[in-house]
Amino acid sequence: MPSALGGRSGLLLGCDFSSSPSRRKQIVIAVGAQDRGRVVLHSLERLDSLESFSDWLSAPRGWIGGFDLPFGLPRPLVLSLNWPQGWEPCIRHYAGLSRTQIRDTFAAFCAERPVGGKFAHRATDGPAGSSSSMKWVNPPVAYMLHAGVPRLLGAGVHFPGHQPSVLPQAALRVALEAYPGLLAREVLGARSYKNDAKAKQTPERLIARKDLVTALEIGRTRLGVSLKVSHAQRDALVDDAAGDALDAVLCLMQVAWAEQQLQAGHPCYGLPANVDPLEGWILTA
Repeated sequence: MPSALGGRSGLLLGCDFSSSPSRRKQIVIAVGAQDRGRVVLHSLERLDSLESFSDWLSAPRGWIGGFDLPFGLPRPLVLSLNWPQGWEPCIRHYAGLSRTQIRDTFAAFCAERPVGGKFAHRATDGPAGSSSSMKWVNPPVAYMLHAGVPRLLGAGVHFPGHQPSVLPQAALRVALEAYPGLLAREVLGARSYKNDAKAKQTPERLIARKDLVTALEIGRTRLGVSLKVSHAQRDALVDDAAGDALDAVLCLMQVAWAEQQLQAGHPCYGLPANVDPLEGWILTA
């Protein structure tokens, strides 16, 4: 598909990220593009190290990517810790900490807060139904931010909502925060469709994955985009009981919606006009 956005090729990415990737738990990138109103899945790329993730990002190609990891920390947390209030200086300060320092700092912050409100939240967490980006367990999104965002910065990508706006033609590679659970819940409600533990990879979750892929194929979501996959790709998405490939595709659908918003004239990929640049915002929330 020819790009309407200058230097990019129309390539879209959806990334299911891991802060500690391995051969058993890989980073999965769904690569695709929009064609006549549908999102065509080209490939599923699997990376088993953070170094290979950095190399993949830095390859000389343009894209818009939706990444399943938080891009910012809650403003109340940053203010309490007296960390830099500018987004990029805050990220660079955060990147200089070890995971042990992060855990101890955040645990001390939580210890001073009342039961039921231990974690600070970003404004986007409510409408998105997402975990606080300062959580270091279940899921360890604080470590995902720590591992992922500095590498995206190092690859020279543009972060709409966090950085000063640039013309689309000047943003060869664009990173947006995605969250597959938001789109999955719209289709499945409270039904679970994945689990890393083999003992919990049940027939009910298999059926839920089939239903979710079918809904994406026929465009039965509020995003107004539909998915085109081959039979082999469909089988791969359904058979991945951990849900990593499907989560990458859900991020791909969210970023396709963002590209449509930009092409329709929205200046910031569908993000709210008043987004807090320190915290950021989750696509479609």
